[in-house]
Amino acid sequence: MIPLHINNSLNSKMEITLKGDAKIESIPSLKDKALRINLNENIYGTFAEIGAGQETVRQFFRAGGASGTIAKAMSAYDKSFSDAIYGNEKNHRYVTEDRLKKMLSHEVKLIEDRLTREKHPNKMFFSYANTVATIDFAKRFKGHGWVGIRYQIDSDQEEYNEITLHLRFKETDARLQQETLGKLGTNLIYGAYYKYNQPKKLLRYLYDHIDKDQLEIDTINFSGPNFKAVDNRLMSLQLLKNGMTDAVMFSPDGNNVLPARVLYKKNILAFRGSFRPVTKVNMDMYETSYEMFLNENKVKKEKTQVIFEITLSNLRASGGEIDEQDFMDRARLLCSLGQTVLISNFQEYYKLVEYFNLYTKNRMGLAMGVNNLIDIFDEKYYRHLSGGILEAFGKLFYKDLKVYLYPMLNENKTMTTSDELKVHPRMKELYKFFKYNGKLVDIKNYDPEILNIFSRTVLKMISKDEQGWEEMLPEGVADIIKSQNLFGCEA
Repeated sequence: MIPLHINNSLNSKMEITLKGDAKIESIPSLKDKALRINLNENIYGTFAEIGAGQETVRQFFRAGGASGTIAKAMSAYDKSFSDAIYGNEKNHRYVTEDRLKKMLSHEVKLIEDRLTREKHPNKMFFSYANTVATIDFAKRFKGHGWVGIRYQIDSDQEEYNEITLHLRFKETDARLQQETLGKLGTNLIYGAYYKYNQPKKLLRYLYDHIDKDQLEIDTINFSGPNFKAVDNRLMSLQLLKNGMTDAVMFSPDGNNVLPARVLYKKNILAFRGSFRPVTKVNMDMYETSYEMFLNENKVKKEKTQVIFEITLSNLRASGGEIDEQDFMDRARLLCSLGQTVLISNFQEYYKLVEYFNLYTKNRMGLAMGVNNLIDIFDEKYYRHLSGGILEAFGKLFYKDLKVYLYPMLNENKTMTTSDELKVHPRMKELYKFFKYNGKLVDIKNYDPEILNIFSRTVLKMISKDEQGWEEMLPEGVADIIKSQNLFGCEA
């Protein structure tokens, strides 16, 4: 017979699992995360939080042992105080990435100036900061903010790592938004130290103890010695894959950029396509429609933003998974042509227009091949709407939107324009309405010599190592494909 104390010891070490149990990933509590940081004698830094209380640092104070981690916590709410500490903002906007960067730089400098290495030889310094605007009293603006951490993984590390992100609140109560921010900040600090070697997992863990209907993260950037291999465009893609946001944007230089900053109060001309790869036809459509768009009333060149948009469905491989390499190939090519790229979850065009309407009320345009218009007039895409296709079109053509249609060359060498397009008989009168009211406009000044170019043809030629595909692409694009072995090209 086994003695009782031995039997109890055995039971305590044996975890019972039953047939059919699902494997559940264990998520540390916020208290456990904060406590682990606090109990590490080498992690030491400051908290600077503006706009939503001091909810992040509160998590660390409550966990216990905070004196070993927190060198300073502050909130410079008054703009004059804030300007005296971090410098003036010329545009008088304080919830910006620039402000966050100034806060991080200032606080890190203070740490290094005031805490000598003679006294703290093993300390890994960090500075956490956020600048946030919570929901207003009228509840018209739900609020947003910038959050970031600049930190060391080793005490000898001269160059700091940095993670910055932009968030949008979805909750309609200021107190709840503050609490959510505190959770996010704790997750960020914990992930920065204990998941920095797995950036994709770090992203997912930002939502520990947070529901996706509470918070949206639409921009994130990694930099520093431990993130040299991280491509921020791929991190943007992860935000979409994880359902953290509906759209991400990156600039021609390859960096993630906040969509609000690019689109705010702009005239927008958008192109949707697979761009696999981008061809002369794509660029001809861009150049001709852009010229027409600039001739519209109330459209000024300096206030116009061109967007090349790829839906997430166009990034999926045949197996349903997103081909990340394929995504990067397309991104590099579009960036090489100096274009701003939007990756979205908007399968329907009206959702894309609704998204743009969040940031601007100015005139908008869409450019597409005339064959794509058939899908827009297909009722099956709008069955989930109570108002059906009429509701979708009300949203699509809101604010004088125009659709610029590029002609299609048929196999029998005939041309299809908006005049020859055949839509479903039930949609015929609706189609006529928009056409006769100038919402659907044919692109006239196109290059007829390139209408026989298709991306799928180029891809086939590349895969079969055939000659002549280079002439189908814009200048310089073929060289990039060859030099970087894109789309399976073996130069």
